[in-house]
Amino acid sequence: MKIQFHRRFINFPIPIVLIGLVLFSCKSINPAVNPGRSTPPPIATTDVNVPLKIPKETLSKLLNGQIPTLLLQEKGLDMGSGITGDFQLMRNGKISWTALDSQRIQLTVPINVVGEVGLKPKGLGSLFQSKLPLNEDFAPVFVIDPVINPDWSLGAESFELMDLGGNLAVEVLGMQVDLSGLLSKELRKWGNENLTGGKEIASLKTMVDLAWAQVGKPFSIEWLGGNTAFSIQPQQLKIKEFFDDDQNYNLWLGMNGKINSHPAEAAPSRAFPLPGLSQNDNSKNELEITIPLSVSYAKLDELLKQNLEGKAFRVDKKTTLIPSNIKTQAFGDLLAINMDFTAEQTNGKTLSGTLFVVGQPEYNAATQSLVFEDINFKMESGNFGAQTGVGLKKRKIIRSIERRAVLPIGDLIDESMGSIQNRLGLSTPIANLKIQNLEIIPAGFHPLKNELLIQFKAAGSVGVEWK
Repeated sequence: MKIQFHRRFINFPIPIVLIGLVLFSCKSINPAVNPGRSTPPPIATTDVNVPLKIPKETLSKLLNGQIPTLLLQEKGLDMGSGITGDFQLMRNGKISWTALDSQRIQLTVPINVVGEVGLKPKGLGSLFQSKLPLNEDFAPVFVIDPVINPDWSLGAESFELMDLGGNLAVEVLGMQVDLSGLLSKELRKWGNENLTGGKEIASLKTMVDLAWAQVGKPFSIEWLGGNTAFSIQPQQLKIKEFFDDDQNYNLWLGMNGKINSHPAEAAPSRAFPLPGLSQNDNSKNELEITIPLSVSYAKLDELLKQNLEGKAFRVDKKTTLIPSNIKTQAFGDLLAINMDFTAEQTNGKTLSGTLFVVGQPEYNAATQSLVFEDINFKMESGNFGAQTGVGLKKRKIIRSIERRAVLPIGDLIDESMGSIQNRLGLSTPIANLKIQNLEIIPAGFHPLKNELLIQFKAAGSVGVEWK
């Protein structure tokens, strides 16, 4: 049966076969048929992960700057043996520390005990009302398990007093009274009440909020003669913390969220609030931001006309095609281009009609241009001769359109997106952060009802300079 079919086919006159193929190919696209709505573009997101290795010297500065000077204050404290007193513990020098393992550190905190002691106001105490002053220096040694809480407070999970670092003794009515045990008891009591269960010792929130107000504030990008504003809306903030063998404090900070677009005049005035902290298991240094920018079809028509309209391009040795009246629109997930054409032949004949071209917008990194791939077209109008002539040269016309329907956008990327690197830089009291190795490329083209949406992807890493 295959042989019989083949024989029947080749018995048709060749011109009729060719015309049939042309007409069949032209019916592969029907402009009148609704291809359905285009697939919604993916949500524009931002993902950043920064593994910070905080040097021991930097963390020492942070601890000494955040832990309060006044540690403990007591009035009318019963010290036993009929003795009572008032005293306060003040930091008296720089705190030093050593990491014992990945989670625990040993702190040596120089303190000064200032106050006065005396007998209780009864019995002998009613006869001797004078009080003895206290002014002694100590260097107690603690072991704590520091932790950063979800609200950015700095606390400790556990506390242990290893050494009081001095003795406290006073003479009352000729009696030597050792108050070291009492002081140790008070320090342990204070530590268990204030340095366990993650209770706040100091807060990083002010510093974090100031940094986020700088980075998270909405920014604008100039694009094709207009401005579009963008804001970062964090959805998850992640952290992991540990000490390494070199006594560095490691913080793996991660954030992901949405990128919102706004008219430039309607951008939010401040950064979105930060969410609470959750666990982070990512150790990579990476930054990726998706920036959605759109081109109206009217603007796209204007840009394409610069390369296509009125420009003659040769289809073959005998035919030259001149496009005009270019109009773009969405055709499902493809971009459609309507264009009138005039085909001039060397024999003096002129053919005219309308092409309905569809293709997939793509980015050519080598030429930094928006190009069209998988192009197909249909003769939407024109006489029979034009349909036949154009249809027979379909592949050549497609290749010509692919070569000419090119929109260079490299300069637009450089001009419009180059400020992102500086915009996302950050200066804090303990470190300067800057974006490095930033690359920005179009990562997706989405034909929508009134515009072509281009999603640009900015990818790089974060460099840190500690102070």
